[in-house]
Amino acid sequence: MSDEFIWESAAELGRRYSRKVLSPVEVAKQILARADRLQPHLNFLVVIDHEGALEAARASEARWMKGKPVSPLDGVPTSIKDTTTVKGWPTRYGSQATDETQAAEDAPVVARLRAAGMPILGKTTTPEFGWKALTDSPLQGTTRNPWNLAHSPGGSSGGASAMTAAGVAPFNHGNDGGGSIRIPSAHTGLVGLKPSFGRIAQYPADAPFADVVSQGVLARSVLDTALALNVTAGPDPSDWRSLPPDPRDHTVGLDSGVRGWRIGLSLDLGHVKADPEVRDLVAKAATHFEALGAHVEEVGPLIEPLQLSFEPLWIGSFATRLRQIPSQLHGKLDPGFRAAAEKGLTITLADYAKSYEARSRLARELALWHRKYDLLLAPVTPTAAPTVETLYNSEAFPRWTKGAPYTLPFNLTGQPAASMPAGLTAAGLPVGIQIVGAPRADHLVLRAMRAYESACGWTWPQPKVLEVLTRM
Repeated sequence: MSDEFIWESAAELGRRYSRKVLSPVEVAKQILARADRLQPHLNFLVVIDHEGALEAARASEARWMKGKPVSPLDGVPTSIKDTTTVKGWPTRYGSQATDETQAAEDAPVVARLRAAGMPILGKTTTPEFGWKALTDSPLQGTTRNPWNLAHSPGGSSGGASAMTAAGVAPFNHGNDGGGSIRIPSAHTGLVGLKPSFGRIAQYPADAPFADVVSQGVLARSVLDTALALNVTAGPDPSDWRSLPPDPRDHTVGLDSGVRGWRIGLSLDLGHVKADPEVRDLVAKAATHFEALGAHVEEVGPLIEPLQLSFEPLWIGSFATRLRQIPSQLHGKLDPGFRAAAEKGLTITLADYAKSYEARSRLARELALWHRKYDLLLAPVTPTAAPTVETLYNSEAFPRWTKGAPYTLPFNLTGQPAASMPAGLTAAGLPVGIQIVGAPRADHLVLRAMRAYESACGWTWPQPKVLEVLTRM
């Protein structure tokens, strides 16, 4: 198999399977071999399951040969982020404070990917308990960006972003509680949709941050993102907050465009100071929507600085996790996570209640804003990918002004939001433009993503990535 097939979309692999000119077993073998070769350099996998993936690929091949695939994604390999339970595998969360206890069941999103016939390659790296927008952990070490090994692929779905950008599966599972799909997508030039909260059921649904986390995938194309949403969306009895069934096929109407839409552009949300290079690239990317027939206008301040209102939710949730860990293991924790969690021990119920009141106000204000505008455009991050030595939530890289100031608001409101490639910095690192939709308007965000994709000219494989990978 040539690199041509390695970089194919999931949609194209399915078409080739249907014509019987390509075998799911062939694809699985080549992608597993690629993962083995790149793993020592990029460190994106925690677990790799050759036997299980090949067994699933053989079953898929038999279904395609009979003309009875279970979905258009049957036989397309993927992976699962190691914050998510996979039956028979431990869930380590990047932490030495966890153990090798095997999960008794698949999380709903995993069960649906399996039901779609997708071989599961393994589990991808995450920072400890998904606490930051970089991917390094005490348990698995540092994951690196295939655009430049000196830089992080972002986080917390950094293993998934590094894999996808390196041509290891067309898309890989991630989740997003503050930007953890969108930020690594922006830092690696990928397509990353955070669906509406509850669009994809999740379990356990009572974990810290469970009321802001959305499941999804990091992909190289919008069509693949829509196909993934088709097979993963829907309620589950284990998640009482999941949305009712929606029979919509997200690939239908994907190419209907954005002509006549009203779109607001905010380069700072009212308070964020992005690098000038990031602002310029996002502003230029926004002009594609004007060329597509939408009306784009810069809007005034939208959101107050986040830290004062919402830090209690963040560090209070970390404190909840810390209380679950035996004190004798606290010395093994990521020092940054531990410091934030220990600070969270002082959070009171009144502090928490005030944060929830602020969250309700934010959700209401943005829902009203969307009565006038179909979409909001903004940067995904204030900077391109930081170096792997960066200390998250330090004085040099504070969470509230450098880490997730553009992405967190839309976890708090539950709105659908996505990252699309906006171009490269002078140093050759990707920057993302964020596309935010009204509450539960996932189909409109996907439609805007596809329109933008058709106009921006971004394709895979990217020459800079190929240059880096050929040296491995």
